[in-house]
Amino acid sequence: MVMYYMPMEDNFNHQFLQSTNMAQKVRKGEELNEPNLKNFLQQNQLIEDVNSDLEVSQFSIGFSNLTYLLKIENKELVLRRPPKGAIKRGHDMGREFKVLSGLNKGFSKAPKAYVYTEDAEIVGAPFYLMEYIEGIIISAKEAKRKQISPEEFPIIADSWLETFVELHKLDYETLGLGDLGKPDGYVERQVTNWGKQYLKAATEEIAEAQKVMEWLEKNQPKDYDFSLIHNDYKYNNVVFKDDSWQEISAILDWEMCTLGDPLMDLGTSLASWSMASDHPMLLAGLPSPTTMSGNPSRMEIVESYAQKSGQSIQNLVFYYAYGLFKFAVIVQQIYYRYDKGLTTDKRFANLNQATRLFCLMAWQAIQKKKIEDLV
Repeated sequence: MVMYYMPMEDNFNHQFLQSTNMAQKVRKGEELNEPNLKNFLQQNQLIEDVNSDLEVSQFSIGFSNLTYLLKIENKELVLRRPPKGAIKRGHDMGREFKVLSGLNKGFSKAPKAYVYTEDAEIVGAPFYLMEYIEGIIISAKEAKRKQISPEEFPIIADSWLETFVELHKLDYETLGLGDLGKPDGYVERQVTNWGKQYLKAATEEIAEAQKVMEWLEKNQPKDYDFSLIHNDYKYNNVVFKDDSWQEISAILDWEMCTLGDPLMDLGTSLASWSMASDHPMLLAGLPSPTTMSGNPSRMEIVESYAQKSGQSIQNLVFYYAYGLFKFAVIVQQIYYRYDKGLTTDKRFANLNQATRLFCLMAWQAIQKKKIEDLV
């Protein structure tokens, strides 16, 4: 049995971006105000009695939004709130709640959203509550524990891709999400905005970062499709119903969902799809079940996605390099908070190494004009 996933965990040298599936004791300094919370639950008709026993645990050791499991009155709820010291961009609980509420109107693979509040006095930040999903989340640790065989991974990857394509084919207007983003000009805005965010968070000079930014600016596609996109779609952001691997119960972690080019979504997923032939430092810091025998390669993922979606994939190196650079910016922003003393969490101390590695990989992909065998 597996719980909820939190992205971006542990330090770079030990399980960077590795998920853990079990709710654990709440970390010091990240406790919730339980009396306030129980009052809120009662006011929103999620519990009957404020005197009911509440058990609170915390998922993973994440760098992103803080996620808690609440057990009360024979119910299990998930609470999501921003980390301390985080800017609202990328940690907008109201927006994430809106996405889930829209998806709940016609997409069965999104957790049910219950209630959102901007009242920071309750638990220290805006937050929302949603459904807890039972099932299996495939992290590297879980894949090894379950001894997933090479024969199972093609089934897993196929189900994963089918759901990815299903997401990209959703009618977002019908779901009430037509105002979630501005598809026209999406690619240009992303290239510009991620570059600006990197420069704002930079703490040291990385020559490859500048090269990648300049290349992405000059080589971005001008014509592209658009759809609802997740922006962090990977094995450990989906919940499989059981170990037949043929059905995904839910997609998790919708904080970066928007309207845009689905191939930007694919590029981000490819950037997180580690292979056994990748840089040893990446494999040491990013243990992923995708490196295990039986998984398709990145190019096989591309070919399968193209076949399932009916979409011709051009500018593949651009999309892959973009995904890698986006990861570089995200971890650099986390490192910036540590470097500037906005957080003292020692897990963040080496994330600048991850920034440098992602930039190096992106530049190698650009130089070699391919998305595999970059070492």
